[in-house]
Amino acid sequence: MNRRATLGRYAVAGLVVAALAALGLAVSPEAALSRLRWLATDPLRFGLAVVALAAVRPLLAWPTTLLAVAVGFGYGWSGTPFALALVVGTALPPYALAQAGRLRLRDDAEVEGRSGVADRFCRAGERFAAESGSVRAVAGTRLLPLPSDAVTVGAAAADVRTRPFLVGTALGELPWVLSGVAVGVSLDRLAAADGSLVDPTVLLGMAAVGALVLAGPLYRTFLRPDGAQA
Repeated sequence: MNRRATLGRYAVAGLVVAALAALGLAVSPEAALSRLRWLATDPLRFGLAVVALAAVRPLLAWPTTLLAVAVGFGYGWSGTPFALALVVGTALPPYALAQAGRLRLRDDAEVEGRSGVADRFCRAGERFAAESGSVRAVAGTRLLPLPSDAVTVGAAAADVRTRPFLVGTALGELPWVLSGVAVGVSLDRLAAADGSLVDPTVLLGMAAVGALVLAGPLYRTFLRPDGAQA
C-alpha cells in the first residue's frame, strides 16, 4: 500500500474525529435532555425524539445510559423494554463499521504478507471470544465501566457474529439501562446527577460482576501456560 495514501487516510480520519468531538461539545447531553422536557407532554412525539437521539448518539460518542435516562424521564419504568431496544439498536452502526474495517484490515494484511498490531489485536480477541463464548464475552465486557462503543468495536474486531453480539449486548446493558431509567424516573435525582448518571456503588458492583464473568476465560486465553490444566 502506498505510504503517502495511508498517511492521507489517517489525516482525513483525524479531521473527522476532531469535527465530531467539537460537535459533541457543542451539543452536550445535558442540553439535549433539557430540550426533551417539553416533548414529554406528547408520548408519540417524545418517542420519535428519543429514536432520533439514539440515531445520532454514536456520532457524538454519548453514553448509551443517556438513552435510558431519557426514556425513564418520559415514560417511567414501563419504558424499560423500549430503552433496552434503543441501547441495543444504537450499537449496530458502530458494529457494522468495525466489522467492515476488520475485513479490510485482514485483506491488507494478506496482501502485504505481514501481521500488524491491529491484526494481532483482532486475533487475540477472536481467541478470547472462542474461549469464553461470544455471548459471555460481550455481556461480561459490557458490565465493566468501559465506553459502550469501545466494547462494540472490540466485539467486531473479535469477529463476534451478529446474533451473539445482540444477545450479549442486551444482557450486559440491561443493568445499565435499569440504572439509567431509575435516574430518569426521579427528576430530583436527575437534576442532582451533575453529569454522573450512575451511582458509584452501582459502577463498582457491575464492574465486579463483569470481572468475575471474564476472569476464567481471560486466564485461560492469555495467562495459562500451554498445556496446563484448568
